[in-house]
Amino acid sequence: MLVAIASGPVFAQYPASAVTLVVAAPAGDEADVSARLIATKLTERWGRAVFVENKPGDAGAAGAEFVAKAKPDGHVLLMGNVVTQVILPALLKKIPYDADRAFAPVSLVGEVPLVLLVHPSIKAQAPRDLVAAAKPKASPLKYASAGNGSLTHLAAALFESTARVQFVHSPQKGEAQALSELVAGRATLAFASLPDAIGQISAARVRPLAVTSAQRAAALPKLQTVAESGYPGYEVTEWFGLLAPAGTPTATIEKISKDVHRAATAADVRSKLEQKGAITVGSSPAQFKARIESDRQRYARVIQEQNIKPD
Repeated sequence: MLVAIASGPVFAQYPASAVTLVVAAPAGDEADVSARLIATKLTERWGRAVFVENKPGDAGAAGAEFVAKAKPDGHVLLMGNVVTQVILPALLKKIPYDADRAFAPVSLVGEVPLVLLVHPSIKAQAPRDLVAAAKPKASPLKYASAGNGSLTHLAAALFESTARVQFVHSPQKGEAQALSELVAGRATLAFASLPDAIGQISAARVRPLAVTSAQRAAALPKLQTVAESGYPGYEVTEWFGLLAPAGTPTATIEKISKDVHRAATAADVRSKLEQKGAITVGSSPAQFKARIESDRQRYARVIQEQNIKPD
């Protein structure tokens, strides 16, 4: 009874004022679109305004740092992503926040698959064909990425480790330039975000071999996943999820998590995100925490194995 009396008011009174949802990504990004859809749903449900504020600087580190220093009462939240919570901590010796201790995971919100692409001149129709073509050391295949330490770079590095194959890396300044290298034939293959690649796929300037998510993508339902094509366990997605400053009351986190899950899985939200190439998820705080830890271990291992350094 004493516990119920002590924890009840915190749960019932939240939110006591407007809530700021900081997005560690630029406007128009899938995480930003998701945040704005969810903010609208939460505003309706809570009767309090939920504002979205973009802080994409330093690969999202600026937004993560801002929320890490916020008051832990649930009124300032972070729409973080695989870069802010996993890649930067694994890649850099020093970042302006403690990714492990500064945040309380609330809910995984969505994921964006990457697509394994090849230039049309390559005869490969599946990942195994590509691996077979790369085996002769006399003709190494070149892949373009968005830059050293980018998610597209790590996706390729993880594939190399999983398939026991070696490609030649051609880092570019961003994903648009990496796709341009592939379209021009200066690279043989690339891993690219599905929303960024879909136009080139439709125009037949590149050919998709597989998606990197655990499940097939609604935008390309006939395209197999890398895992089901013969490389079980392989999974890479550009995920994003909600986090609160560490120390936020458990009851508040649970309330936000449940309401965000309802918002993220609503039919209209799901439909709009699928149009952007995203997969809506929704999870418990524990499930989201486990995902962060699992991905951190996988990417840290491949970063160490291949001695990957940031640009």
